Amino acid sequence: MARKAYTSVAYTAADDMVFGEAPHPVSAPKWGFEAGAGMVHPDIKVAPPPGSEATLEKLKTSHDHFTRDACNRAIGIGIPSIMVEQEHVFQQTHNPDWGGATTKTQADVLQEFHDEWGIAAYLRQTVADLRRSEVALRDTPYERDIMATIEACCKNGASDIAMETMGGKEVLDYSVTRGDIEGVLFGIGVCGSMDMEYVWTKAVDICKKNNTIPAGDTNCSGANTVMFIAGGLTDKDVAHTFAALARAICSPRSIVAMEVGCTGPDKDCAYEGPIVKAVTGVPTCQEGKDCTCAHGDVMGNLTAQVCDIWTNESVEYHEEFGGTTAAVWFQALAEECALMNMAKQTGNDKLLRDLYMSVDIYRSPQPLILAYPHALEIGKAIAGAGEGYYDRAKAAAMKAADIMKAFHDNGKLPLTKFEKTALDDAMKRFPALPASDAFISSKVKWCDDVGVYQWQKKNYGW
Repeated sequence: MARKAYTSVAYTAADDMVFGEAPHPVSAPKWGFEAGAGMVHPDIKVAPPPGSEATLEKLKTSHDHFTRDACNRAIGIGIPSIMVEQEHVFQQTHNPDWGGATTKTQADVLQEFHDEWGIAAYLRQTVADLRRSEVALRDTPYERDIMATIEACCKNGASDIAMETMGGKEVLDYSVTRGDIEGVLFGIGVCGSMDMEYVWTKAVDICKKNNTIPAGDTNCSGANTVMFIAGGLTDKDVAHTFAALARAICSPRSIVAMEVGCTGPDKDCAYEGPIVKAVTGVPTCQEGKDCTCAHGDVMGNLTAQVCDIWTNESVEYHEEFGGTTAAVWFQALAEECALMNMAKQTGNDKLLRDLYMSVDIYRSPQPLILAYPHALEIGKAIAGAGEGYYDRAKAAAMKAADIMKAFHDNGKLPLTKFEKTALDDAMKRFPALPASDAFISSKVKWCDDVGVYQWQKKNYGW
């Protein structure tokens, strides 16, 4: 479908944002699952063990085992729902038949447990973006693999399809290593958004033809890269203020998925979900303190504040003292969801939401801009900036910068000299930037002139 840009937000007041409720809930009646309809669900992600990708049979066996382990733990501790998400390894998307076969393996397990125990279930397939920008992002064999795998997953029992597309990453990588916020604005905000529209327009059509939910995307390849390099509070490679600006810039890029037909629950991994939810009203899938199997962060509690699905990062399948990683990490997720759901049942959900937020909000500039009141402010800036990708990304960044400056000035957000310098530099640059056409043409020329590694302007239709 043609893109329809959001020009207003989904909430009139920030206090209306809460976990387990979304203005536009998503229903998957096959296994009795609803997201954003009054309950928070646990979403377990497990990566197949090294070597299992060697053959299809090994891959199917590992998928059967870890899906079954998670379901058995759910039944064993009395959890009423389970979401299983599979982030594809290369072989699953490069070979569409493999992606379809492993999807069927997992769907068969969920069907078995739903039939026997009545557990509500949902199966997400996150198809890998195999494309290589140095070859081409458009109309390549890898793109055809992606689209064929989406269809195979749809036909074999997937509840929804998600992705983590890579558009703009070559520009982002070049820019972040040089502390160039204008390059980040161009890489994520412009190139990333354009690629989202290109890929997801095709993916949504395939999903709808196969009665499968097109879920959404996340800027794991971009804003998360900046977050990882920023690291902890003692790291000095990238300022946390810079990382917060990258997160704001990526938010309208992830919203593009909904503008071309995705309905959520949105994809986790990157942390822009509260802003996406504020604008679109779709359920948000979030990760935080239960993603420590893969990385650290400075906002592991705050990210639960308005989630509708709570998830981990993919954890390698192996044994731990408490069982396999599928069982152990599912239980950690499920217990957190049980707390959230009890808070809802007893009328304490907004209290718990605010506790989640308050734990982390001033730990770093990154959680500050994602706190739900500020997520809505940034969302309003995006929706009020018109339809242009550059204007929306710049508006998001400027609003985030204003929020960081205000809370630093009032003494609530401490900043190092390094962080303050990065913020001040950005706040001088943004107002001086030219209008959209001039900015984009200058940056296309800049990428050509400086020789951004793997850059090809044809990847974005230029």
